[in-house]
Amino acid sequence: MTNEDLFLQIENLRLKMITVGLSKGFTSAETVKLSERLDRLINLQMGLIEELTA
Repeated sequence: MTNEDLFLQIENLRLKMITVGLSKGFTSAETVKLSERLDRLINLQMGLIEELTA
């Protein structure tokens, strides 16, 4: 998986999380689950960036 792939996944998931948050509330179980997935993707991207710059 490339950094660009992760970036696209992060952006798509971020938009989905915002949409769900606006419709169901930012503390709904679905929004929180999406937020947790988003955190994992961001952590993966940060790890990939660290590997590329090391």
